[in-house]
Amino acid sequence: MSAFTAPPTPTYAEADPRTRAAKFVSDLLSPGYLVIALLLVVGWSSTGGPAGLGWGLLAAVFCGFVPLGIIHAGVRRGTLTDKHVRVRRQRVAPLGAGLVSVLAGLALLAVLGAPGDVSAVVISMLAGLACVLAVTFRWQISVHSAVVTGTVTILLLCYGRRMLFLAVLVVVVGWARLVLRAHTVAQLACGAALGGVTALLFEVAR
Repeated sequence: MSAFTAPPTPTYAEADPRTRAAKFVSDLLSPGYLVIALLLVVGWSSTGGPAGLGWGLLAAVFCGFVPLGIIHAGVRRGTLTDKHVRVRRQRVAPLGAGLVSVLAGLALLAVLGAPGDVSAVVISMLAGLACVLAVTFRWQISVHSAVVTGTVTILLLCYGRRMLFLAVLVVVVGWARLVLRAHTVAQLACGAALGGVTALLFEVAR
C-alpha cells in the first residue's frame, strides 16, 4: 500500500513565484475543467453547431459539474482536505460517486440518442475513472496527469496532428504537480499512461 501523502498546498499569498505558477496551472488545468472543456469542444464538432454544444453540455453536467460539486461539498463539510483531494484514502468516495454520475450520464445520452462522438468521450472517461478508482485502493495515481493526457489524445483522434502542440500541456501539468509535491514521477507517468490508453476507447466507441 502506498504511504505517499502530498503535503499541504500553500495559498497563493504564501507561495513563492514558482509555486504560485504551479498552483495556477494545477487549478486552471484541473481534471474537472478539462473534462467540461473537452465535452463542449467535441459536442460542438459532432454536429457542427449549437445542437452539438447542447449535447456536450448535457454530458458535462454528469461528467464534470456533478463530480466537481461532490468534491466541493466534501471540502465544505471537512471530509476532504482540498479540492484536489491530495489524501489517497479520501479519494475513494468522490471517485465512486463520480463513477455513478458518469454511468447515469451515459445511460441518458444513449436513451436520448446523443451523437456518437459525445457518447464515445463519455465511455472513455468512464473506463479511465474506473481504472483510477481501482488503482486508488492500493496506490495514489495522478488524476491530473491521466485526464490531461486523455484529453490531448482524444483531441488528436478527433482533429489529427494539428492538435499535437497540445501535448505540451501534459508536460506543464506534470511539472506543476511535481513542484507542488502532489505526486511522484512514477505516479505522473502511470497516470499519463492510463489516460492515454483509456482515451483510445474513443476511437473504438465512436
